[in-house]
Amino acid sequence: MRRREFIAGLGAAGACATVPRLALGQQDTGMRRLAMLVPGDEDQSITSVAIFLNELAKLGWVEGRNLRIDLRHGSADADRFRSYAAELVGLAPDVIVTVSGAVTTAVQRQTQAIPIVFLAVGDPVASGVVKNIARPEGNATGVTNLFDSIAGKWVELLKEALPSIANVGMIYNARLVVPGAGGYGYLLSIEEAARAIGVQAIRIPYRDAIDIVRGIDAFAAAANGGLIVVPPVSTSSDRKSIHRLAAEHRLPDIQAFSSFAAEGGLMTYGSDSVALLQRGSYFVDRILRGAKVSELPVEFPTTFKLVVNMKTAKAIGLSLPESLLLRADEVIE
Repeated sequence: MRRREFIAGLGAAGACATVPRLALGQQDTGMRRLAMLVPGDEDQSITSVAIFLNELAKLGWVEGRNLRIDLRHGSADADRFRSYAAELVGLAPDVIVTVSGAVTTAVQRQTQAIPIVFLAVGDPVASGVVKNIARPEGNATGVTNLFDSIAGKWVELLKEALPSIANVGMIYNARLVVPGAGGYGYLLSIEEAARAIGVQAIRIPYRDAIDIVRGIDAFAAAANGGLIVVPPVSTSSDRKSIHRLAAEHRLPDIQAFSSFAAEGGLMTYGSDSVALLQRGSYFVDRILRGAKVSELPVEFPTTFKLVVNMKTAKAIGLSLPESLLLRADEVIE
């Protein structure tokens, strides 16, 4: 099934099931325009986009009925972010939804007038997306998924999974994780947490698939290592390479997004992605109904999920402690 058919089907189903006729009639005063710019490739983001649009449908905004949607996938390419940001701003939408700090910054550089609702930007103040959490002073607000200090928890969980761990490899996209941008704070938090428990933190930057292979192969030469995949999210092909190499070298790994464990990663720990999408749709709904950005304080996550993939643990010969499994919100068998 094609992407648009899949998304439209979910949106229509959600609208029919949950939106009263009166509610639709009250707000359906004409077609509004929503632009979306996401960092992942299409395969990676299709489910999240569909969930988000379904949540909007529950609030009365249905694609093709009273909402036109312009969606662009920026992959993990900063140049593409900039190009698509300019393109979407040129369409003059009523609101732009952005995912990740790098994408949000790219759009902010193109417009200070069109409202922006961001999702998953990490710490929005540290990355310069906003200055005032309680009363955003620019044209951007939204709900974020993580904050820098959560990266310390990734170190702790790797240590619990592999008590003998001596080295933590931080693998990250060097085109997106740079000083002053979203993701860089995670590196600093990981390094601080690693020092506190006597573990060496090693940066593994990459720009392409060759860098991933070389970086992980070199890191795996030392014993007792574990990997942290640092957000923003890699492309599907990058993630597949990381999964394959981690399995080959028997490296326990962790990341923020639950889809990582479902694809073969050992563990994930991060905010509830469905709750994030639900709150993001609320922001869009408020703005489409006339609310100003300054009236919508930035929100941080309140619920977090630990997911463990036991199949991966067995494949790399790792026996996880019962205490860790009991705390997991989901265990993939």
